[in-house]
Amino acid sequence: MSKNENRFKSILKEGSSLSDDGIRQILVDTETGVNYLLWKSGYAGSVTPLLDSSGNVIVSYDVE
Repeated sequence: MSKNENRFKSILKEGSSLSDDGIRQILVDTETGVNYLLWKSGYAGSVTPLLDSSGNVIVSYDVE
């Protein structure tokens, strides 16, 4: 990966920074394929890996 490439790719973005619910985004690490949920509202935010119903990390294998 060159320094000009972004490691994380946004595959879903919903919500608004103007609402109390904030913005929810799903990011995929292009090196590992691991999916993350990013939530941010105002000056607060959180990132956590997405898990399936068995508790395993969700991995996308077709990330470019």
